[in-house]
Amino acid sequence: MAMRLEEDRFLLGVCYYPEQWNETMWDDDFRRMREMNFSVVRMAEFAWSIFEPEEGSFRFGLFDRAMDAAHRHGLKVILGTPTATPPAWLTAKYPEVLNVTFEGVVLQHGLRRHYNYSSPKYRELCSRITREMALHYKDHPAVIGWQIDNEFNCEISEFYSEADHLAFRSWLQEKYGSLDRLNEAWGAVFWNQTYSGWEQVHLTRPTPSPRQPNPHQLLDEKRFISDNAISFAKVQADILRELAPKQFVTTNGLFGHLDSHRMTDELLDFFSYDSYPQFSTITEREQEESPLLDRSWSLNLSAVRSISPNFCVMEQQSGPGGWVNRMDMPSPKPGQMRLWTYQSIAHGADMLLYFRWRTAVFGNEIYWHGINDYHNRPNRRVREAAQVGEELSRVGKRFLGSRFQAEIAIVRDYENEWDGEYDVWHGPFGWESGTAWFKALTRRHLPSDVLYLRETTRLDDLRRYRMLVYPHPAIMRRETAELLEQYVAEGGVVIFGCRTGYKDERGHCYMEPFPGKAAKLCGISVEEFTMVKGTRAPTFLTWNGDPGSRIPALRFNDVLAVESDTAEVMAVYASDYYAGKPAVTRNRFGAGEAWYYGAVFHEQAAARIIELLGLRSPANGWMKLPESVELAIRGSAEANGNDSDGRPGAPATAFLLNYEEKPAKLTFLRPTEELLSGQVLQGEVELEGFGVLLLRSPEDGE
Repeated sequence: MAMRLEEDRFLLGVCYYPEQWNETMWDDDFRRMREMNFSVVRMAEFAWSIFEPEEGSFRFGLFDRAMDAAHRHGLKVILGTPTATPPAWLTAKYPEVLNVTFEGVVLQHGLRRHYNYSSPKYRELCSRITREMALHYKDHPAVIGWQIDNEFNCEISEFYSEADHLAFRSWLQEKYGSLDRLNEAWGAVFWNQTYSGWEQVHLTRPTPSPRQPNPHQLLDEKRFISDNAISFAKVQADILRELAPKQFVTTNGLFGHLDSHRMTDELLDFFSYDSYPQFSTITEREQEESPLLDRSWSLNLSAVRSISPNFCVMEQQSGPGGWVNRMDMPSPKPGQMRLWTYQSIAHGADMLLYFRWRTAVFGNEIYWHGINDYHNRPNRRVREAAQVGEELSRVGKRFLGSRFQAEIAIVRDYENEWDGEYDVWHGPFGWESGTAWFKALTRRHLPSDVLYLRETTRLDDLRRYRMLVYPHPAIMRRETAELLEQYVAEGGVVIFGCRTGYKDERGHCYMEPFPGKAAKLCGISVEEFTMVKGTRAPTFLTWNGDPGSRIPALRFNDVLAVESDTAEVMAVYASDYYAGKPAVTRNRFGAGEAWYYGAVFHEQAAARIIELLGLRSPANGWMKLPESVELAIRGSAEANGNDSDGRPGAPATAFLLNYEEKPAKLTFLRPTEELLSGQVLQGEVELEGFGVLLLRSPEDGE
């Protein structure tokens, strides 16, 4: 669905919880928001017991007064349906609504998201509270839209209540129709797992080897969890569409085991994201050289943009982050909150709300700091947010509805992500290679998208890009391979890594030479393969014609054999028993080419392929930028071959974002107007630490 937002101004705002503050504070809070050029607040997503303190008894007085006060001060309101935190009276009376862990432990009232999507009673009660709220607020002049629930599949994305087992069984009956087909899909003949009655079929359960279920069953389980969450959201979306058709419908968060693309296509006007850049923390899987830290959030935002080219950031980090017992992030340094705001906008946000107006004085999030501190006096974060508000009041309208411009896409798909959570022979590689490619691209100022391949993906979706990087798609449907063949035949470039193409959609291995369904496109076969770990020493490869180009061939090695006279060996292994064997190939296919890299990508390998392909940044001939500065460009839909939903003729705006604390040296090769200051930049320019520049593109005809 297309985004439905005002187009006369950028909507900047904040999350606000009137139920947590004395009513005497509301007017002053709203007044100060308007002075900071805020125009929208989100509220009510955790307030079920305020609206329905007893079953069937509804009270709206507190939020009536809060929304009336917001309206008096010129603020718009996004209302959350409060179904992420069912009240104590509900879970006590109807314990069947509670979620259950894989081990069978019932999750009790006391945190949030402690319910399951399958309970008929919970769906009934969620429908009722949504209907009552929609009837009451559908004509309120402040309300512009609704957020369904809050962060689907956050905290936990697995569900094992009795209702879930029953719902999974029904889902399988609809999908397969017979036990014979189910047994075939799950390879149930292996280890005598064959089912002879539907009552024997469940979600995965504990086995003699903990958490080692049938892999094909587990893949279907994740598909079910996603479909079930979407059907739960649909209950609320349908009510809001019926009763409040003039108000938009969205939901927030990007979490596991949920096809957010399908949910958005079927239910939402646009998708919303909660952006908390992990600027101070290096996670276990990020122990790589020169991590991107908060800059890596641009890759997350690219994934969000694949769902909604224009989206809302419903929660933007504004201060130190952490619950009482986890995620203890230090305070953003001066300029970082503003930097992250423009990072979100550069990648497609057309509305943004900070989390939160004032830090909570009680509860688990007393250290998840908002713009205001507990004392409620002016502080640095308030001043920084006010600066952003003033800037966006002047320039925000310029890029509303425009689209992020990219000719390169990093390709993902849900099936490989879900299958790879369990399958260690390809799963860990996807994140590693995708990150390596993003780092190589962004440091060379080559903007990139994330593209999710789905059953609904069409050739026109691929034609938008000059190059697709699809690192390790172990699962490749025949239809996907044929689509990629069409794309390459027309002139596109596709880059594969090891472990490509050898599984079908059930997770079964094809009985054909690797890379399976990608073999025709790549013009090669995999002679043999091996993990690189333990006593198997790290291996290396060398690029043809460059004996000094020895680089690591990490994690897994596919030893390649050329099968087509259109395929060319670009690099060979330089060590181990397969030294001299092909490691990297390029196959001319129609007007395009398909590359196969026989290992897991790292930044150096991605950079070499970028060099060989001759890819050039949009900054080329316009400006010279250091690696620390990200380049992002938003412009008209047509400029990137996007569909017509984007605002045609939107002027192009280039965002320069400096993620380092020290100033960055830039060189402008032609006069360029900077939109926030109104200055014309030429020659050498210093961009302050954590600084932001918004540039009028030279191609902009304004």
